[in-house]
Amino acid sequence: MFSVLRSLSEGLAKTRKNIADKIGTAVLGEKIDEAYLDELEEALIAADVGVATASFVLKDLNERFKRKELSSPAQVHDRLKQVLIEILAGHAPRLAISGSPAVILVVGVNGTGKTTSIGKLAYRLQAEGKRVMLAAGDTFRAAASEQLSIWGERAGIPVIKHREGADPGAVVFDAVTAAKAREMDVLIVDTAGRLHTKSNLMEELKKVKRILSRELPGAPSETLLVLDGTTGQNALVQAKMFNEAVGVSGIVLTKLDGTSKGGIVFAINKELAIPVKFVGIGEAMEDLRSFDPKEFVDALL
Repeated sequence: MFSVLRSLSEGLAKTRKNIADKIGTAVLGEKIDEAYLDELEEALIAADVGVATASFVLKDLNERFKRKELSSPAQVHDRLKQVLIEILAGHAPRLAISGSPAVILVVGVNGTGKTTSIGKLAYRLQAEGKRVMLAAGDTFRAAASEQLSIWGERAGIPVIKHREGADPGAVVFDAVTAAKAREMDVLIVDTAGRLHTKSNLMEELKKVKRILSRELPGAPSETLLVLDGTTGQNALVQAKMFNEAVGVSGIVLTKLDGTSKGGIVFAINKELAIPVKFVGIGEAMEDLRSFDPKEFVDALL
């Protein structure tokens, strides 16, 4: 547990510094008053936790302040941590795997680290003893299938793919057929890094999901959206668009080791009720971590 927390803490160093620089002055003040709490709210918003989240947190703190339950900066800091943990713990972060095979549909725009996250997730599931197969459903981006194949080769995981430009639905159909025949436990489906503003590409994504549901009733058991942690509030916009199109069940937040905007985790949880299930904090195969609310807040504050 210590090594996981240490690794997470190192990965969140930039976000922690950003929040600490902005919140630190307020939290380390000498007295608690309304101006102090207003400054704390502004600091939270600046740290990308989102306006709705910051307002929710400050409402709790203000009420406790008025009831004289908070009388020192240290008490405010402790309560702040507790509220942030409660926000993240409100939605189960565990990966739901059901079906034979279980299907995990992975979506997201180009550049978020989607294919890399799929490779790491496949490696993780295989290490847990599961038989895993990958479907290269991103047939639009040049070399996307080859990139996924490289990840598959590293972990010894089979990849079903077609030529570049092929129908993604056909790839998915063949992958489901192969996964059934080979008695795989999990099928992870990559999709095109479609721009969330392009309605025709979203329709293609809906088609892929319909094919999965038709061939495997109840599939996918998870629809994971990969978001780039460095994009801050833009990640929240993407989450809203993809959720409306295909119903996102969980978030994979990548590149937390290179961003000061990791506070977006709270905005996504609070405003969309979508749990963050994994965080990417490095380049190694093992650097896709299960999201733990308490660990995350401890590493952040």
